[in-house]
Amino acid sequence: MPETHKLTSGGRFTFHAAGLLIAFLSLLAWNQAAMARGLPDFTELVEDNTAAVVNISTTVTAKGSANPFQGMPFDERQFEQLPDFLQDFFRGPRSPFGGGYGRQEPRRSMGSGFIVSKDGYVLTNNHVVEGADEIMVRLNDRRELPATLVGTDPRSDMAVLKISNGEDLPVVRIGKSSDLKVGEWVLAIGSPFGFDYTVTAGIVSALGRSLPSENYVPFIQTDVAINPGNSGGPLFNLDGEVVGINSQIYTRSGGFMGVSFAIPIDDAMNVFRQIRDKGTVARGWLGVLIQEVNRDLAESFGLSRPRGALIAEVMDGSPAAKAGLKAGDIVLEYEGEELSRSSDLPPMVGRTAVGAVAELTVLRGGERMSLDVEIGRLPDDQAASQQPASSSAEPSSAPLGLTVEPLPAEAAASMGVSGGVVVANVAPGPALNAGIRPRDIITELNRKPVRSVDDFRKVVQSMPDDRPVSVRVVRQGRATYLVMKPAG
Repeated sequence: MPETHKLTSGGRFTFHAAGLLIAFLSLLAWNQAAMARGLPDFTELVEDNTAAVVNISTTVTAKGSANPFQGMPFDERQFEQLPDFLQDFFRGPRSPFGGGYGRQEPRRSMGSGFIVSKDGYVLTNNHVVEGADEIMVRLNDRRELPATLVGTDPRSDMAVLKISNGEDLPVVRIGKSSDLKVGEWVLAIGSPFGFDYTVTAGIVSALGRSLPSENYVPFIQTDVAINPGNSGGPLFNLDGEVVGINSQIYTRSGGFMGVSFAIPIDDAMNVFRQIRDKGTVARGWLGVLIQEVNRDLAESFGLSRPRGALIAEVMDGSPAAKAGLKAGDIVLEYEGEELSRSSDLPPMVGRTAVGAVAELTVLRGGERMSLDVEIGRLPDDQAASQQPASSSAEPSSAPLGLTVEPLPAEAAASMGVSGGVVVANVAPGPALNAGIRPRDIITELNRKPVRSVDDFRKVVQSMPDDRPVSVRVVRQGRATYLVMKPAG
């Protein structure tokens, strides 16, 4: 009986453990199924859109030199008298005199794009087709069709192509990049390294990114794998709509490192319509130089936190000058939309129609005010400013660790400033710590204009010694605001 009892007890324990194990495995399987249901399935999206994504190949014909014998120790007549093996040597790629005489090897490159109209309009990046003599578009069904370049917009890195004799072609659906949210799933289709119709997925990492070379494009940042050849390809949301054009990557190796950037489709379609209808792109323009408002500048201007765009300079005759904007104003809102950073302003202005009136909310002298500006057209080129000439006037010392001199009238005129003082020397102290350097021109100190050495002395004497103060300097033709903190 005791043995039978032990067996019975052991059997009960075994059945109980088995039940727990089955319950655990069932729960694990349910969790895995739930997780699988929570992840997106891209198969239908890819099947529906691959036909409208194209591979773009370009050919650039090598341009021969005007004088192919430049650098050679002989002219053409003497060259023809050389033995054949020497002629082949100087023509060849290993020639020490530049090589390649008599040859013009074409340069080929590849990229991606997508069709936006049934009659064959294609969007891609400007750098994909820049300088191309021949453009071929290859579709998913392996058709290769010649395309012409309708127009480009280097500022946004956009290009518009037209497939020759395009008719009833597959097209993508256009979405709204303004509806994107950080963390949202997105998918790219393109031809990285020439591998056609490669699909990669990821999430939106950030919105409204400003890159140093592209002030008028608020880029979409993603972690979608983008590599050479993906440029110009579409970025899709989960609804199968194009929300961006893959354009750039951040890399130290030449390949993908987890950070890529796409042109928002809202901006891209605006550029497309202008190129298609007018052949050129017109962007709004204020005519100001702006800078970021950091913590110290915010404190010196009376802001509770850093925000907005600080106007460092207003160009003569610009829309901003006509509207009454001044250096030292901080633009807080544009058409009712708050500016978190200074980089928010250029894309907002660029998207505004030329001739439209925009309302700006600015902070001036600690008070908010509203100004209406009639937006102008962004000029193609900005005039370069000249550096001020040196002054031989007697220096004047100030208790900030710097020495200033009068600004000659001709130098002021060349810089487009109405007065100011030239920094002759900077010693250790608040000015040096603020980043002020010799030959800087000081035009404003503690939000008060400085037109002469006497003005400078008076402002310095009235400066507070318990808080930072702003100083506006013009350096090599560019105005910027710095912050001087009290010594100690």
